[in-house]
Amino acid sequence: MAATKASKEQKYDRQLRLWGDHGQEALENAHVCLINATATGTELLKNLVLPGIGAFTIVDGHTVSGEDVGNNFFLCSNNIGKNRAQAATELLQELNSDVSGNFVEESPEKLLDNDPEFFHRFTIVIGVQLPESTCLRLGSVLWSASVPFLVCKTYGLIGYMRLVVQEHTVIESHPDNALEDLRLDLPFGELKNHVQSYDLDSMEKKDHSHTPWIIIVAKYLEKWLVEHNGQPPKNYKEKEAFRQFIREGVLKNDNGVPEDEENFEEAVKNVNTALNPTKISSSVEDLFNSEQCNNVTSQTPSFWVMLRAVKEFVHNEGNGNLPVRGTIPDMIADSQKFISLQNVYREKAMQDAAAVSKHVERLLKSVGKLPESISEKDIKLFCKNASFLRVVRCRSLAEEYSVDSVNKDEITSSMDSPDSEMVFYLMLRAVDRFYQQHSRYPGVYNYQVEEDISKLKLCVNSLLQEYSLNVNIKDDYIHEFCRYGAAEPHTVAAFLGGSAAQEAIKIISRQFVPFNNTFIYNAMSQTSATFHL
Repeated sequence: MAATKASKEQKYDRQLRLWGDHGQEALENAHVCLINATATGTELLKNLVLPGIGAFTIVDGHTVSGEDVGNNFFLCSNNIGKNRAQAATELLQELNSDVSGNFVEESPEKLLDNDPEFFHRFTIVIGVQLPESTCLRLGSVLWSASVPFLVCKTYGLIGYMRLVVQEHTVIESHPDNALEDLRLDLPFGELKNHVQSYDLDSMEKKDHSHTPWIIIVAKYLEKWLVEHNGQPPKNYKEKEAFRQFIREGVLKNDNGVPEDEENFEEAVKNVNTALNPTKISSSVEDLFNSEQCNNVTSQTPSFWVMLRAVKEFVHNEGNGNLPVRGTIPDMIADSQKFISLQNVYREKAMQDAAAVSKHVERLLKSVGKLPESISEKDIKLFCKNASFLRVVRCRSLAEEYSVDSVNKDEITSSMDSPDSEMVFYLMLRAVDRFYQQHSRYPGVYNYQVEEDISKLKLCVNSLLQEYSLNVNIKDDYIHEFCRYGAAEPHTVAAFLGGSAAQEAIKIISRQFVPFNNTFIYNAMSQTSATFHL
């Protein structure tokens, strides 16, 4: 039975606070494909099933072995000999009755031979422990269908992830420490009038100490500008003088001792925030100047249509500024004063969104689309987050692996420190090469690890030679990777599964910014790094 709305809110309470109803809805409409139910694969899927993705399909042609049972919590000894996709699906399904689980008892190679379009139907495809050749084949099928592809591998004490997505647009990037949008340097008409309605000099003590700090700063800024040729306080010295100017406004009792007015303290503390100049960030400017924003067609995704509408707003109604965000921070004030100030910002934000909406409507009409194909709700959300828009574009795997377009600079500059995580990337590539030549990984079924060391060294050297990489890889790493014997320790698998599920949720919900494009985790030193490959 599907959960009712109230019980769902209770069940998913924590995450709803993170990504809201619309983020949860995106998860519930998602269908994730996992290739290979290894320890990493099932850990990853567990972290998507618990928050309630709509459906998953496991593709895995392997049967469960004793080794699988040793490192995978989602398989038990009576599964040995059964198909791994089926066994894992049954157990993962038990974690959340809202999720629908499916499995395909086929290898991905077979599906790619017979029905490559099978993979087009998914929201995201996650490939775990795949050999390089399969990865490249699948990567090119998904790239041409614009389906996001997340590659994961746990190899001994190393975790690896690669995100392959042509273009991923993010409206709600949830930046840390975002600056408030108060416009005190460029107050709009309604804000000016609202500030004018206060007269701090003739107020009763109770009202004076409950005036929102935004009003206090705005009032003192007006006076400051008159005395300083219209120039706001810019450097540290001027800001200190401005803070002192505000402090002098605190009421004094009959003995001339300043009263305890927390709202004035708050105003002094927030001077930097308040004086932050209103401007458009360079990253948003770059998006405005991009091809997608300037050439809207009937095929243009709604993100770019809305961006173009915002750009037009900036040049027209916005006088060079983005739509007002419409939120203010919490502050010491009585409810009535706070709410009326909040409404000034909120109403301005609604007016700005309505103006953007008009531009959207005109753009949609111009390319023969219905105005309702982009909802008011989406436009409001877009306007509110206009300062924080992000677009992630990854390179394809084919580009990364091709001798002509390999990112040599990133590899060589990272290898300046010989123990950089980049060494693990090169080792994983060498290990894949070993697999192509010997149909097994180094150190597997071969207790003569010594023999494999020299074979793997050859693979490392041929890789470096092929890409003309003038870098040095210590023998210790080659020995270590032979000792790993392609093992998938559960602790590393669990860490990587958690990290990868987080990235998959970012892609599905289109919230927060996913990494770009290669992530490597070193469990020996508990360190990780992201590379642009």
